[in-house]
Amino acid sequence: MRLSRITPDQPRWPRAAFPTDLASATARLRAHLLSRLDSDGAVRDPCHSRVLESALLLALLDRAHQQPAARDRLAVYLSGHRDSPQPLDRLLARAALERPPAAADLLDVEHFLAQAPDFTGARKRALLDAILLLLGAACDTALPGADAFDLRGLHTWARVQVTAVKAVLAHAHRQPHLIGARDLELLCSTQRPGTVWEGNLLIHLSVLHALAPLPGHHALVTDGIRTALEHQRPDGGMPFICDEDTWVTATSGLALDATGAHASALEAIAGRLLRLQQPSGGWSYTEHAQLADVDCTSVAIEVLHTTAPEAHRPAINRAIGALHALRGPDGGFPTYLAGAPSEASMTAAAVNALSTQGHHQQTAVQDALGHLASQQHADGSFPPDWSSSRLHTIFRATLAARRHPSHATPGSPAQQITRRATRLVLDSQNPDGGWGRHRDATSDALSTAYALITLSAHSDLTAAGPAAQGAAYLLTHQRPDGSIAGLADSIGPRPFGFTIPALADTFTLLALGHLNHRLTPAKPSAPIPPSPAMQPATTANP
Repeated sequence: MRLSRITPDQPRWPRAAFPTDLASATARLRAHLLSRLDSDGAVRDPCHSRVLESALLLALLDRAHQQPAARDRLAVYLSGHRDSPQPLDRLLARAALERPPAAADLLDVEHFLAQAPDFTGARKRALLDAILLLLGAACDTALPGADAFDLRGLHTWARVQVTAVKAVLAHAHRQPHLIGARDLELLCSTQRPGTVWEGNLLIHLSVLHALAPLPGHHALVTDGIRTALEHQRPDGGMPFICDEDTWVTATSGLALDATGAHASALEAIAGRLLRLQQPSGGWSYTEHAQLADVDCTSVAIEVLHTTAPEAHRPAINRAIGALHALRGPDGGFPTYLAGAPSEASMTAAAVNALSTQGHHQQTAVQDALGHLASQQHADGSFPPDWSSSRLHTIFRATLAARRHPSHATPGSPAQQITRRATRLVLDSQNPDGGWGRHRDATSDALSTAYALITLSAHSDLTAAGPAAQGAAYLLTHQRPDGSIAGLADSIGPRPFGFTIPALADTFTLLALGHLNHRLTPAKPSAPIPPSPAMQPATTANP
């Protein structure tokens, strides 16, 4: 996601064609993000409440007859979502409060599940069945087939989630023999008073629901409820995860680097990432989790490379090794586990990281681009990823392809990726200048930021006009404090959305950095001061 060198086939766009307040808006957003940078190099932003976990906890408290005050706060939060424009939130809130008769009355289940990757289909259907059953909104459905509970090839989070879902459904269908001793051992291993396993509240609550009806687990469930309530938000709701501060910190590092932040801030972020690197060489989304993923690892590599590539060489090499350990035989990369299906978004992320190593990773990059091109649809889009906006994978794939020397070679995978992606972006701009999550969707800040990054990599002047209109739209979402009002697009587990507000700031700032990089040079300005939380550093090696 870092800035790329401007190539001879990319003429500069005239700065005068863009909003006159572009530079000042960028400076205000950068200052806002720097103000959130703590002295330890972290950019922190807790996950906001979500209806799903809030409904599950309320149902658990009703079953256990515990914590009436906390239950009342949850009910107030859920009451505010009874008429949500989101069908799933509306269904879950009403189910938790009123127990409606059937999900089919409020939710198109097939359409909802279609937003997740095909290879997760059986598991996600079983998860949704279990959730609706726990809330009294399930249709009369049969117990899912064994493939929905197959743990082979699953990472640790999925193994626990699938086992909890199996226990819930087995109990409901009066088939307790399906829950074995190893299942119970796995579920109980996630419970420790005061600690949410892997920082994931959805898994935590799923496990408690799985164990609650089983004899001998009352004390464990009671402790688990107390642990969950330590994370009840001020609005009374519960979040999906405690935070994803490592991901927010890493993406902030690239955004700040792209907009010329002081070296001390970037070095503090790099130092934070170095301290959080896992023994495997990778990074997880939060310091509270052990499972590393390709996305966080790839962006962390880019941050270390842009900050001080030689000083951070040992850490970068370990991280590159961690990526290679996950690389699939098709040249692509999965999210978490070697042998899992490769995904377009993760493959693009890995290419952007591997490209920091020049010709040393040439074969891996070429193979990955070939896989990425094979996954691209004729309209330029890609299969679902970890964002509800189709433009997320598009911008990352475009950056990955543009970094390869073959991007201008007719018929090459890199050229196909960039040509199709740019055409989709240019063809899908809304009349207000912005872009939406999918065709015909209303514009939002994050999708527009992703589109602007894509256009900033375009090879000629034709994209300048649409980019200027997009920039003007994006600036209308800036608040007085410099932050960005954006519609959340994060997904987890797929296809359930969740909200980390700071990501609208980081990706918008990243987009403005890419855009400014493409414009004709501005008049020299005063140097950017370091963040107040940072002590000035002596050197930087961008």
